[in-house]
Amino acid sequence: MKTRGEGRSVSEVASPHKPDGLVDSFGRRITYVRLSVTDRCDLRCRYCMAERMQFLPKREILTLEEMVELSDILIARGIRKIRLTGGEPLVRKGVMEVVRGLGQRIGAGLDELVMTTNGTRLERFAGELHDAGVRRINISLDSRRPERFGHITRGGDLAQVLRGIDAALTSGLSVKINMVALAGINEDEIEGMLRWCAAMSIDLTLIETMPLGEVEEDRTAHYLPLDTVKRRLEERFTLVPSTMRTGGPSRYHDVLELRSRVGFITPLTNNFCDGCNRIRIAATGTVYGCLGHDQKVELRDALRSGRAGAVDELLDRLLAGKPRRHEFRIGGAPAVERHMSVTGG
Repeated sequence: MKTRGEGRSVSEVASPHKPDGLVDSFGRRITYVRLSVTDRCDLRCRYCMAERMQFLPKREILTLEEMVELSDILIARGIRKIRLTGGEPLVRKGVMEVVRGLGQRIGAGLDELVMTTNGTRLERFAGELHDAGVRRINISLDSRRPERFGHITRGGDLAQVLRGIDAALTSGLSVKINMVALAGINEDEIEGMLRWCAAMSIDLTLIETMPLGEVEEDRTAHYLPLDTVKRRLEERFTLVPSTMRTGGPSRYHDVLELRSRVGFITPLTNNFCDGCNRIRIAATGTVYGCLGHDQKVELRDALRSGRAGAVDELLDRLLAGKPRRHEFRIGGAPAVERHMSVTGG
């Protein structure tokens, strides 16, 4: 795969006018990008997407080459970790070109390339991901009961995902399970999920539902505060705050009896914005300073213009206006109109 940046070092791709990297107005250094390669997904999780989604036309999506070129600019500005997301990233035709391209940047400015996936296509791609340089993946899994999994995902095949997890582990990938905690839907599975993950030496992260975009479901009815979940788990296990950090918002606890870890992502009950180190890029090249705001800049046209420094100028503008914290709230209208699948969480 060839890009317009091919043949140049990473440091030569971006303009040198910001040697101090990407720092917002609150002094937070941005070193982590979540890059969505597609807004499409082969599942329709009820808390995430509407049943009948309107997806973007191909002409509005960055090409695979442009995604690598943009990543080079970001790496030159101090980005050290890139997470590929969707939608579901592995449904993007040719996505492995991006994975292999960015894998070549590991050790040459980029420290780590990771992915979040629903696991439906891992049986096919796990080995290729590892060969390309990916070492860690997050897999979304909200239930291990086939009928319930099918209900939450509107038709997903649990067996397919479980085969994908097996393939990932066999390929040498480090796996973490992400489980959205949903009152009245899967809260009775949380302890069982923790035990299952522990048995396979997999970490589990629990996530509060994030009110993004209009969906048919009543998010308020299924909102489960994770401080409640943590108290329940502490009735059964000894949870000790862990020193482990992955660069994201999850706060981990060691589960002594299981010799495992459980993480908590709490956008509603325990705001985590003071330590924010990330920006999110949609597949269109739209960059959001915050998941819970619509503050953004559009990079696609600047990238295609070929004008030196055009993308850097927009990134500086984004960082100058990056909000101090998100505005997530449960009940009423969502904080933003875009769905989770636009920016991959």
